[in-house]
Amino acid sequence: LLQYGSRAYWYYAQNIRSTQHSAEILRSLEYTFSSFRKLLRLGRCLDSLYSTLKIMKYPDVVVRVTLILSKIANALFLLADHIIWIGRVGLFRVNIEKWSKVANKYWLMSIIMNLTRDIYEIIRILKDEGKDILMRTPKFYDIWRQYELLYHLKNHKDIVIDAIKNGCDLFIPLSALGFTKFTPGAIGILGMMSSIVGLYTLIYPLYKLAPS
Repeated sequence: LLQYGSRAYWYYAQNIRSTQHSAEILRSLEYTFSSFRKLLRLGRCLDSLYSTLKIMKYPDVVVRVTLILSKIANALFLLADHIIWIGRVGLFRVNIEKWSKVANKYWLMSIIMNLTRDIYEIIRILKDEGKDILMRTPKFYDIWRQYELLYHLKNHKDIVIDAIKNGCDLFIPLSALGFTKFTPGAIGILGMMSSIVGLYTLIYPLYKLAPS
């Protein structure tokens, strides 16, 4: 949250004379936060790979496959992220630009798999709820039926929250890889939104999608 907040602030403040100095400080701070996060993630690639074992026997095939692919891609993203950190601190000479692209490609793959799972879960919920609604709602009320189907998603906040988080995250690697042209400020805001949602699921664990 602090990292992406710093990014959004320095981008929007850099053209304002009264805040140009603060913007430069926060730009440096954003880089520091980024490097510190990479340090905190050291070794997480192994944890991500190991977590795939827990879902090998999950009964739903779609959820199982998307989660396994997501975790493998996430593990490769974290491995590339570790290499970037090694290059940043100067332990070895590393082509940071090359490895940043590799990391973003695997991160994008992981997010796409997570979003595929979210969409699958939402469609399944709407189908299950729709069967009940169709039995008691005349066709004349089609518009109301569609509204009622969406209304039922409020009972599945974990899926909706996860979809929002992944939707915000999606544009970060897309922009880093050049597929979209979001400004650093917009990326900072999207990153903040994703971080706030992540913090919300930490405060209220019942809203965290499982298995994940």
